[in-house]
Parts: sequence; C-alpha cells; structure tokens
Amino acid sequence: MVPLPYTEALCALPHPYRRDADTERLFSQAMAELTAYHSAHSPGYRDWLLANQIDPQALDRIEDWSTLPPIFANYFKQRLLLSAAGEDALELTSSGTTGQKSRMRYDDRSISAAQAMVDRIFEHYGWHTPDTACNYLLLSYEPAGAITLGTAYTDQFLCKYAPVNRVVYALRHNGQGNEFDPFGVIRALQEFAAEGLPVRIFGFPAFLWFTLERMREMGYPALQLHRDSLVFLGGGWKTHAAQEIPKHTLYQRLGEQLGIPDIRCRDGYGSVEHPVPYIECPKHRFHVPVYARAYVRNTADFSLQSYGEPGFLHLISPYITSSPAHSVALSDLAVLRPGSDCGCGIDSDWFELLGRAGTAKSRSCALAASELIRGS
Repeated sequence: MVPLPYTEALCALPHPYRRDADTERLFSQAMAELTAYHSAHSPGYRDWLLANQIDPQALDRIEDWSTLPPIFANYFKQRLLLSAAGEDALELTSSGTTGQKSRMRYDDRSISAAQAMVDRIFEHYGWHTPDTACNYLLLSYEPAGAITLGTAYTDQFLCKYAPVNRVVYALRHNGQGNEFDPFGVIRALQEFAAEGLPVRIFGFPAFLWFTLERMREMGYPALQLHRDSLVFLGGGWKTHAAQEIPKHTLYQRLGEQLGIPDIRCRDGYGSVEHPVPYIECPKHRFHVPVYARAYVRNTADFSLQSYGEPGFLHLISPYITSSPAHSVALSDLAVLRPGSDCGCGIDSDWFELLGRAGTAKSRSCALAASELIRGS
C-alpha cells in the first residue's frame, strides 16, 4: 500500500467541520499528495492534467484547488476509471434512473475513509446511540443477494449507529425486482408507534411522502413515534421528480402525522461518484465538511462562480485511491453560500441545491446538461 500520510491525517480529523489555518494547509497537502498518486497510478490521469495545463511535478505549489480539472460525473456512466488499487475493489453502481448507471470501485482505504466521515458527523449531531435499540424503516431496496446499488449499501451501513430491533423495507423484493409496499410501510409505522422504541427512517424521500399521503387519504389517525426518532433522507426523488414537494412541507407533515420534530428530520447529499457526506445542519443547510471543498461552475463556460451565483456543483476531496474521482463535477445545479449566512454555528460553506440540469426521464443527464450549456 502506497503511504499517503497527509491524506490519512486529513481523513482522520475528529471534528467534521473544523476550519482553521492548520486544516486548510493539511487539505492542500492531501490534495497534492493524492493527485500525485493518481498521476502515477491511474492510467490516463497524468495526460488529463497536462491537457488542462496542470504540471504533475508542481502539484505542491497549487494554492487554489478549484483549478484542478474535474471529471464530469456522467463520464463514469461511460467508463470505469480505475487506479491500480481499484482493480479488485468493491464495485457500487448508481440507480441509473435514465437507463445509464455509474460504476465505481472502492478499495478498503477509500470506502473506510468515506464511512469514517459519516461516523464523525453522526457523532457530532448525537446520532450514535449504541445503547439504544431502534426500529428501522428503510425507504430503499430489500436486498436479494449481494448489495451493489450505492443507495442500498448506504442505508444498510447507516443501521450501525444504533442497535437494530427490527427492519422493514419499503421497496420489497418480489422475485423479479422491487415494488413499493405502502400498506406494509403504514402497518410498520403503526407497530413501531405501539412498541415505543425510537424509529430511524432512512432512504428516498418520495416514498415517505407517498406513505404520508396514503395515510391522509385513507383517514389514518396521526401517530406519535418516540421523541428520539430520526428521519435521515437521501437519494433524491429520482423518477418521481415531477411530484417533488419542498422539504419544509415534508418535514411539517412528519411532525403532524408521525410526531417527529423538525430538528430530527434531515436530508443528506452524496452520490456513488462522490460519497462524501453532506448532511443538513439544524437549519437544513448542506455544510461542506473539513474533508472536502465545494465550488460552483458556470453552465456556459465552466468558469468559477461567486457566492450566490448558480451553476454546476463541483466537489473535491482527497479520500479516494481506487479511482481518480477526487475532483468531480455533478449534473446538479447549486449555489454556494458562506457559513456566516447560515447561523447554525458551523463556519464552513454550504450549498443550496436547485435541481438537476434537465429532469425529463427520456433524456440522459449528459444530454440535458449539454442543452443547458447551449442555451446559456
């Protein structure tokens, strides 16, 4: 294993939102170290740097890492990009709602680094409760065999922070695939309320909303789940984007129908191409952890945008050795804001998501993005 002392030191920082001169210096050292690693161990990456006027021999002199050329996330739908460490590593895929799936490989070092980030954020918010058993409602796919879908892998992983009493899946396996089971979800919530244990609800927000709507339409009375219950959503609305409702509406209904307070309702942002955790603060802002940096790119010329200006979200983090995916541009549109604009006490920048660059199901994200660029 190639030693990467700066990378490992950064990923081991215990406070997930610490920002000072020492962490800024360590982040830059880690980025230089990991970029040099991929220049040497990821076929084609050195040529990619040179094509973008980046000298692989002068990485330790880069002061602004927004200049590191990103790889667009949609490229991972076309090609499996690997370093030597990714040859026999764990493979995960995106959900592929447009028919195309990203394939990513994660060696032990990389997946452990990303999971440790989640560990520290859950500790930061007091969500690691090893002495309190919970019931789990997973708004994701009931596994049948090996878990390779990134969202399902994540939801399984999140069950480690409190002992499992029992687990119910919203997307049941029917022998040929998975289908949403709203009545099974409602029955589980009723049983959970009666049992009185804290409930943890993880997964796709669309299926939680559909459950609440079904309960209201059928006149089910409101439930009162345990006060320490937690809703942690992720994965977006996917093919249900046309039915997406504002998060504050969903959180309000969770309070009305399940008795879960707003502060115990959070959303998470990430992707199989970039699984660094961006988790809502109590004011529901996606702050950037110390292990990463966020930028926004103009949709017309890919230039760097200022705070408050919309564009493609560009995320960097020196955690992954199995693929040169340490600088990735997403197809999500966002605006970046300084930590001082939040007021939750976290100093790091945060971003507001504006949606995908095109959401029509019949078009790939890459095609939709190209149309947006032409129209700007």
